[in-house]
Amino acid sequence: MAITNFIPTIWSENLLKQLSEQYIAANHCNRDYDGDIQKLGSVVKICGVGSVSVDSYTKNTDMSTPQTLSDTVTELIIDQAKYFNFQIDDIDRAQCTPKLMDAAMSVAANSLAKVADKYIFSLCEKASKTLSVSDKDPETLVNTIIKARQKLYEQGITDANDIVVEVSPAVATMILKAKIEMSFDNTDALEKGYVGNIAGCKIFVSNNIHTTDGDGSSLTHNCMVRSKRSIAFAEQLSEIEAYRPEKRFADAVKGLHLYGATVIYPDEVVRVDVTVDNEA
Repeated sequence: MAITNFIPTIWSENLLKQLSEQYIAANHCNRDYDGDIQKLGSVVKICGVGSVSVDSYTKNTDMSTPQTLSDTVTELIIDQAKYFNFQIDDIDRAQCTPKLMDAAMSVAANSLAKVADKYIFSLCEKASKTLSVSDKDPETLVNTIIKARQKLYEQGITDANDIVVEVSPAVATMILKAKIEMSFDNTDALEKGYVGNIAGCKIFVSNNIHTTDGDGSSLTHNCMVRSKRSIAFAEQLSEIEAYRPEKRFADAVKGLHLYGATVIYPDEVVRVDVTVDNEA
């Protein structure tokens, strides 16, 4: 890509598309607020309403006074700003394929996605419920995940398609050892990180799951079982520019990624802490 052919809008759209393809945690969030971001520090107000009462109807009898609904407001603050800034030397570019800059942008998207996913997974600390697994028996882990699924059902999340299970590679291995029947089809195989299901709930594996240090011999993996609406995430590529560094014969690109995430429904997030021994 010649620096003169760089069109920021097109490259921003391409980078956002590549980000979406790399995300795991972010793709399981409420993404309705992406267009509301203006700048770093922007606040998006997410409104909700309380429950609606249902009464018995009696013919020829007046209904009760209309119920006054209580409203709630959750603030989604765009408080994360991450950037990339790389250059490709003219000599390197001349010796490589014309798609070298495209490949570099793809790597940049992968790096940005990892950082954003880690941030979302760190919100596990705001879960209203925490279940712990210290037993090394894989069956115990599976039973705990099923119990977490039950907690969400009790909150009214009855459709298994609205629930995701997000685990680390070490925990995914434990699940596989439990000989759970893992189902794959052409649709599911296209989803990044998908490895199967438990009781109808899809399992996704990620290297970016939040962890807590143990006593040095073990690590606690803070996995999550949650509804897809429980966490809101909004992002924007506010700046993306191509330029020629003054002291180099090179093409360079820099970009600014703004985003924020918040737990909207903490009762629909169950943290599953799995203690795993460190490998020697």
